[in-house]
Amino acid sequence: MRVTISLIRTLRMMFLRLLVVSLFVTIGAAGSPPNVVFISVDDLNDFPAFMDRYHGARTPHMDRLAERGTVFTRAHAQYPLCGPSRASVLSGLHPVVLGFDGHMEDLELQSRAEELGTELLHSYFARHGYETLAVGKIAHRHVPQGSVNHSGGRGDFLGGTGRLRRNWHQEKTSTDWAAAPEHDDELPDHHTAAWTVERLREPRERPFFMMVGFLRPHVPWYVPQKWFDLYDHSTIALPPFDPDDLEDVPAFGQQISIQPQMPRTEWAIAEDQWRSIIHAYLASTSFVDHQIGRVLRALEESPHHDNTIVVLWSDHGYHLGEKNTFQKHSLWERSSHVPLIVSVPGGTPGQRCDRVVSLIDLYPTLVELAGLPPNRSNQGRSLVPLLNQPDQPWPHVAITGWLDQSFAVQNERFRYIRYGDGSEELYDHATDLAELINRADDPDVKPLKVELAQMLREALAY
Repeated sequence: MRVTISLIRTLRMMFLRLLVVSLFVTIGAAGSPPNVVFISVDDLNDFPAFMDRYHGARTPHMDRLAERGTVFTRAHAQYPLCGPSRASVLSGLHPVVLGFDGHMEDLELQSRAEELGTELLHSYFARHGYETLAVGKIAHRHVPQGSVNHSGGRGDFLGGTGRLRRNWHQEKTSTDWAAAPEHDDELPDHHTAAWTVERLREPRERPFFMMVGFLRPHVPWYVPQKWFDLYDHSTIALPPFDPDDLEDVPAFGQQISIQPQMPRTEWAIAEDQWRSIIHAYLASTSFVDHQIGRVLRALEESPHHDNTIVVLWSDHGYHLGEKNTFQKHSLWERSSHVPLIVSVPGGTPGQRCDRVVSLIDLYPTLVELAGLPPNRSNQGRSLVPLLNQPDQPWPHVAITGWLDQSFAVQNERFRYIRYGDGSEELYDHATDLAELINRADDPDVKPLKVELAQMLREALAY
């Protein structure tokens, strides 16, 4: 009998511990609803140190946030362009369901979400009692006018520099790289951080949902010289590049993916500019990391620290020489793979989750973390189970769309691309993460392609 009672007590304690782990995500400190600081970074690929993909980036503040939360090492965007990607995050819907594949103005996005019977993420939180704040680039430009309680606006990408045209002179792109301007406060991200710091210092009577959108490292890669000085130019590592890489890529894929206004890697090598481009991207990344650090420091010093969820994400990845180009705008892994950190008060620090997840999952995740009723319109799925157990089975794929009804399907091992004309690519990431060998014509993978195509159809059903 004593053994039985002891066993019951042990099982009860185990159950209570599991219950605490599963409930920390919904109750906040002292039972109050948790605040949310939602940080987006434009055009940030997987170079930050915490992603453990590229070695050499100096991102101490993002790394520190990663140590406090869960890093999703295999997160993917739903579109390799800022407007549709951000629209997907804010609406919880795939861009193809929203019905556009280019820039949609902020009010158009809000109207479209309403037509589809849903609300934008921050509006959903507002309806459930949250005070909403936004600064910087959140949707295509900022947020729909009047949709938040407090707005800090969005600055211009060029800041006080204007278009310098130092190294790249093509039209239809802001791509360029230079050590300019002289001071941080001549760039909009400095002011975005300052506005956020002031708001975090203020007392708030209600739980808040604060969206903070940083512009760098979006082009042009202009930041002050001191950020370039963090790096030894001669030792900067270059990404993998094969000059014959595009030979097995379908013509249709090359046509809609390779943007002619962007630099080509062959040009960068011939002009001795490749390392300079990477240097400018790294400098811009370190600059924005510093601004993120200012926000995180203010949060730590504020009365909100113990009850605030922090999410850091990028709207898409970026090629920096891979596939013979410097751009987003493709269905290859370099364009969709993004950094993603979710830090929850009371959660397990320093976790890494290697399951394939999507930015579209953020909406239902934050709703569940805040203890709000689910929004049944969401096409993503809550990541709360992975926050509780990062290594659990997760048999889901990430879907990324691009022009002309072209899509990529990413599972834990393979990436399958189906273009609008029916041509295909398939890469085995277990042996070919750089996606140098297209295996789509290999008869052994035909059943796999059929399976992934079916998952694509199911994911886009609405």
